[in-house]
Amino acid sequence: MKRVYLDNGSTSFPKAPGVSDAVKFFMDEVGANVNRGGYETAYSAEDVIMETRVMLKNLFNCPYKTRNVIFTPNITYSLNYIIKGWLKPGDHVLVSSMEHNAMMRPIVQLGAHGVSFDRIPCTCDGEMIVEKIEELIRPETKGILTLHGSNVCGAVMPLEAVGQICKKHNIKFVVDAAQTAGVFPIDMVKMNIDILAFTGHKSLLGPQGIGGFLISDEMAKVVDPLITGGTGSVSDSEIQPEFLPDKYESGTPNIPGIYGLHAGLKYITETGIDHIREKEMELAGAFMNEMKEVASVRIVGPNRVENRAPVVSLDFHDQDNAEIAFLLESEYGIATRTGLHCAPNAHKTLGTYPQGTVRFSFGHFNTMDEVLYAANAVKKILNEKAQLTNEM
Repeated sequence: MKRVYLDNGSTSFPKAPGVSDAVKFFMDEVGANVNRGGYETAYSAEDVIMETRVMLKNLFNCPYKTRNVIFTPNITYSLNYIIKGWLKPGDHVLVSSMEHNAMMRPIVQLGAHGVSFDRIPCTCDGEMIVEKIEELIRPETKGILTLHGSNVCGAVMPLEAVGQICKKHNIKFVVDAAQTAGVFPIDMVKMNIDILAFTGHKSLLGPQGIGGFLISDEMAKVVDPLITGGTGSVSDSEIQPEFLPDKYESGTPNIPGIYGLHAGLKYITETGIDHIREKEMELAGAFMNEMKEVASVRIVGPNRVENRAPVVSLDFHDQDNAEIAFLLESEYGIATRTGLHCAPNAHKTLGTYPQGTVRFSFGHFNTMDEVLYAANAVKKILNEKAQLTNEM
């Protein structure tokens, strides 16, 4: 059976050329830890880690030093480090109504400790209503935390406009770039971003198990380290170092993952994010055009290719979305994701709660043939189900 992977919103596949080779090279030829050994292989591993920090700093136009690029196991860890290390009892923040649980669960958990939040409303297509932000800001509001691109419907938030509001009111701006880093241009200076959280295994085309965040000097002074321990530095003290990146990087890092991310970033730099985005949106647009012909399908989210990510969710009228996803995989070998996508309030905003959607997320290595194959498979499944209904 033909196999088509259309779940790049969960993790990209295949990875960029050279990613698996880079991981294997570290495992087979290097193998050393960093900040612990004074020998050649340890130094060579540290060089790759430093180069990876530099590439991330450049990719996001981070105005701070390379040491302000922090590695974590993934973006969920990053957001937990930031939220739980920063917010204190009595603090208030704003989030969009489209957030992933990686953002919402830590914030909701802190509700038991006196932290409160309000949701910035979004339209039924998932687009932020910027005009509603300022009326939600209170004296105790510390910042706005938002995703950049929706993992459910592809809506892209207006970061530059939100960043200007944060600057006007002297509050902080934290961005979750899980669905957009490596595809959409992100400029921490232009967008006034104080902390940018990323994951390495989606559109940065690296392996699972590596993520991180880029943090301003000012925020680094007020975000406490959530995890403390051995850093390989200041080993004569039992107090966590205050300098970066050690303040937030306790324990052995995922060096094989960083080697893989290094290869993914190299590919993105050489290929160009504009080229990557144009191809992905061409694929998403072609799929959307095919689905617009199907009366029994709702395209959830912005009904256009401009200002959206290559994530297309479908809601099948009078059908079980989970069954459609099962048939796509079992009969046509097409991998999608169905359900609520770890974003229940996003689905409430979009009007797809509790049934969820079937999500098709396109990546740089998908082809137009795969897109048309998936579209035809959807049409065939619906035609077959319609025939069965008529025969009953």
